[in-house]
Amino acid sequence: MSASSAFSDEKGGSSSVGEPEYGHDPASGGIFSSDYKRHDDLKEMLDSNKDSLKLEAMKRIVAMIARGKNTSDLFPAVVKNVACKNIEVKKLVYVYLVRYAEEQQDLALLSISTFQRGLKDPNQLIRASALRVLSSIRVTIIVPIMMLAIKEAASDMSPYVRKTAAHAIPKLYSLDPEQKDQLIEVIEKLLADKTTLVAGSVVMAFEEVCPERIDLIHKNYRKLCNLLVDVEEWGQVVIINMLTRYARTQFLNPNLNECLLEEGGESTFYGSDADQDEDEDEDKKDEALSKRKPYVMDPDHRLLLRNTKPLLQSRNAAVVMAVAQLYFHLAPKAEVGVIAKALVRLLRSHSEVQYVVLQNVATMTIKRRGMFEPYLKSFYIRSTDPTQIKVLKLEVLTNLASETNISTILREFQTYIKSMDKDFVAATIQAIGRCATHIGEVRDTCLNGLVQLLSNRDELVVAESVVVIKKLLQMQPEKHSDIIKHMAKLTDNIQVPMARASILWLIGEYCEHVPKIAPDVLRKMAKTFTNEEDIVKLQIINLAAKLYLTNSKQTKLLTQYVLNLAKYDQNYDIRDRARFIRQLIVPTDKCGALSKYAKKLILALKPAPILESPFKDRDHFQLGSLSHLLNTKAGGYQELPDWPQDAPDPSVRNVEVKESVPEWTKCSSREKRKEKKVEKPFYSDSEGESGPTESADSESDSASSSASGSEQSGSGSEESEESEERSDSDEEEEEEEEEAKKRKTQKKEPIEAVQQSESEQSSEEEVKKRKVSIPPPRNVSESESDDDDSPSDSSQDSESEDSESEAEVKKKKKITPPKAPTKPVKKEGKKEKKEMSLLDFDDFEPTPSPQVTPVGNFLSSSLVTDLEGLSLTDTVLSPATISPSGSLKSYELLHRITGEGLWVEYCFSRQPFLPDPHMVAVQIQFTNSAATEAKSLRLEEAKLQSGMRVKEFPEIEVLPAGESATVVMGVDFCDSTQAANLQLCTHSRKFFVSIQPPVGELMTPSFMTENEFKKEQGQLMGMNEITEKMQLPERCQNEHAIVQRVIAAANLSRVPCGSDKECSSPAPPPPGPPVHRFAGRTVTSGSLVLVTVATKESGPSQLTINCEKMVIGTMLVKDILLALTQ
Repeated sequence: MSASSAFSDEKGGSSSVGEPEYGHDPASGGIFSSDYKRHDDLKEMLDSNKDSLKLEAMKRIVAMIARGKNTSDLFPAVVKNVACKNIEVKKLVYVYLVRYAEEQQDLALLSISTFQRGLKDPNQLIRASALRVLSSIRVTIIVPIMMLAIKEAASDMSPYVRKTAAHAIPKLYSLDPEQKDQLIEVIEKLLADKTTLVAGSVVMAFEEVCPERIDLIHKNYRKLCNLLVDVEEWGQVVIINMLTRYARTQFLNPNLNECLLEEGGESTFYGSDADQDEDEDEDKKDEALSKRKPYVMDPDHRLLLRNTKPLLQSRNAAVVMAVAQLYFHLAPKAEVGVIAKALVRLLRSHSEVQYVVLQNVATMTIKRRGMFEPYLKSFYIRSTDPTQIKVLKLEVLTNLASETNISTILREFQTYIKSMDKDFVAATIQAIGRCATHIGEVRDTCLNGLVQLLSNRDELVVAESVVVIKKLLQMQPEKHSDIIKHMAKLTDNIQVPMARASILWLIGEYCEHVPKIAPDVLRKMAKTFTNEEDIVKLQIINLAAKLYLTNSKQTKLLTQYVLNLAKYDQNYDIRDRARFIRQLIVPTDKCGALSKYAKKLILALKPAPILESPFKDRDHFQLGSLSHLLNTKAGGYQELPDWPQDAPDPSVRNVEVKESVPEWTKCSSREKRKEKKVEKPFYSDSEGESGPTESADSESDSASSSASGSEQSGSGSEESEESEERSDSDEEEEEEEEEAKKRKTQKKEPIEAVQQSESEQSSEEEVKKRKVSIPPPRNVSESESDDDDSPSDSSQDSESEDSESEAEVKKKKKITPPKAPTKPVKKEGKKEKKEMSLLDFDDFEPTPSPQVTPVGNFLSSSLVTDLEGLSLTDTVLSPATISPSGSLKSYELLHRITGEGLWVEYCFSRQPFLPDPHMVAVQIQFTNSAATEAKSLRLEEAKLQSGMRVKEFPEIEVLPAGESATVVMGVDFCDSTQAANLQLCTHSRKFFVSIQPPVGELMTPSFMTENEFKKEQGQLMGMNEITEKMQLPERCQNEHAIVQRVIAAANLSRVPCGSDKECSSPAPPPPGPPVHRFAGRTVTSGSLVLVTVATKESGPSQLTINCEKMVIGTMLVKDILLALTQ
């Protein structure tokens, strides 16, 4: 198709697509849009036999997704074409499936065999897309299939597919953390990859899954340092942050000698008249200094600094910031200065980037001030800067202030005070105060300047100046009595409470310097006491107390008057302060021992305040991190390790050039050829002796070039690759005939047997790690080794293996005890499958699960059926009464084999959780089937998603053998079906367990009339309404069955007058189909959930759900449809 025709088709398609999408309801403006017709057209095009029509349809659908429109109803029509032979159509189908696979999991699972075939497609893009779709299906059943697919993709010849495998690893880990050990093996394999395309992605997977396993980095450290310049930008950020933490654990502090010198200098300066103990301390420090003296930087430490330095010129601000934090945390002081120029360059970027960079610069300037002094003018404030940028630049300028540049900085501050931005002016005045406290030479100058500001017209400027002057006067009050007098006169004009309180505190604290003015100020304040703010009233009481102790003749009556006013004040703090002051200063017969020391208490000398930067203690967070930006520990933040006292062994990073057995379990012929090239370099022997790092560089270059070539050529590149292999192999045979013969014989020798034995060893180690007392039979390791066969297996073999594995799963499901079909049970079923593979099926006897009786199930089922027809009254049956007869659904939390005899089940009791109504009540039953008693059963260290909360149950101290105990706990799931991951502890063991709620248990019944229901339903139309048609089975046609099944699926209450026939009205309406209505609210947010089931005598029934939260509505539709149609 030509470009012009495609453009015209797209224009025409856009008109048929219909820009305005008003809703799915024809009555809400849908008459004027072509929703239904458009989707029918697209479905017809997707069902046609012509690839051109399918391609056009997929282009339109992907365009609709790009515009943010919902095309999920086309999922069945699109997923049919996943097996299309046209490469272009298949690519677009996979783009669509990645977007909707998580929402339409059931339909995606039906096509899983097609995705598995896609993993063996000759085109690398199709293989990668198939893996991406497979990892997007968030269902625990397919975890083994995903694991196998990731292992195969990690050994793929295309670096793009290996990169996709690295991206899939964190997805699988979040779905099933128990796969961590196997995923670490894949990460270790991918870390050995020599291509730049894979490096960033696998380090990201390493950071997500196992950041504590730094032993995996040792062998790859030098390779990562050398590849760093060529990796993509976001990969560079991840690798640099990881290498920063790695270097802090493996190298010595390069600034340690300077720190010891500084400490020694300070101790000799302050301790000149020291005792013998201090002399001994100095001797110890001298000894330590002499021991640390011969510091030589590790060559690997220098390699990291040298290879990251060029990235300071990167166009990506995040990369520059990452290198800057690496130098700040790792480099010697003499070399850190190189980052200053790069960070100043970033200040020309967007305001968001400026904000982050200035936060980090402000932290750096506290410890390394000299680094940014040459760039002082770069931090001058522009009138166009936002307020938060201005305040941060002020912070940097204040930190950079010294005796040499203070005059320049103060001149800048003078102009800033004239700004119209009041918050900025207040910050400038505080900055002047900080400069005055740190640099004594300009203290008087700053104080005089601030006093001049007291005559400013703006009240906020005067108020801020008063607060700062008060702090400065505390340093030398005896010199500045004139300023105190001047401020006393301002009490008539200043109305800002903080400023008035500061003036009163100053006059009271230094009343002996202004003995004539202080009583007069108290007289004025006593007049306006009742109209003052609370903070001012407290200072008036303090002023009265201080004057009473120093000048009681003049102020005795005034003090009593003020205390009497405060005695009846509305604020209890002021009443308490007045009562306390009266008992302390006014002598009475009953006065306590404290009144003797009233002067010492109230007139004690107060230390001058220390004005410090708010960025002083932020450097314990890693610079450039979110935690540093927020000044609080964010989720997922990893602490920066301390420097080691002694250098770890550097030989762990040495890599052998020759490798007898390749690390890759599925090694292609091309990679074997690369290993040959490593052993015999292209250049002469003298040039080849440069070391392993250079050879790694050459390998990475060749690998990256081959990778890019394979990407551009697509599936057609295989022929050229085969020809290249032939030519290369011919040349090598001419050069090294003997080695080639040896290698050919090695290829023919059973490498698979070696790999099989390796996999058997790894499987045996995994069994040991699980600490299962029953020894594993032989067939487990054989099956695992069969999964890791050589890539010469055909797709037919893999399909037969899949069918066999599915048959085994079905067989095992038949043997396991029957459970309710919900997601948590599927997860437990998977665990049972793993553990039952360690047992003989003949010896395994499933024990029936104990029935957990609900707390509120107080009516019999026969009485419920009698009461359901009584809809004339306003009362509505509680959901507990209409719950299915028998017991609540129970789910397994801990299997008795895993729990070593402790068997734990849980159920959702549907009762309000009294300690917190926003939590779901979870009833947990412990059964001790072991021979010994279990002690101290409790929950600890809950690993929850953000926002989730847990109210633990009280600890069970002892559970005797053969007995059961039931407790109730509360979980706030935040209106989400994500599992709450918890740690169940006994006196000797810890078990990781998870509680996953069905969407129906996230609700609480809401009682309303039919009119209220219809009114609320009218407000939740459009995107908040989901309608599905269904065919009810015969046993579900009556009213009782429908009500019972809906309430069993969701914790809702039935709305009175449940069918339209029963509604009382003046004129009887014509008999219509019965309508059942149910209402509830989500437990956490209280969002409304309305369910309507309209049955029809002929034709399909209709289920409608109106919900403020679309995700909950979508999941609830599936559950209720399943409950009504099964």
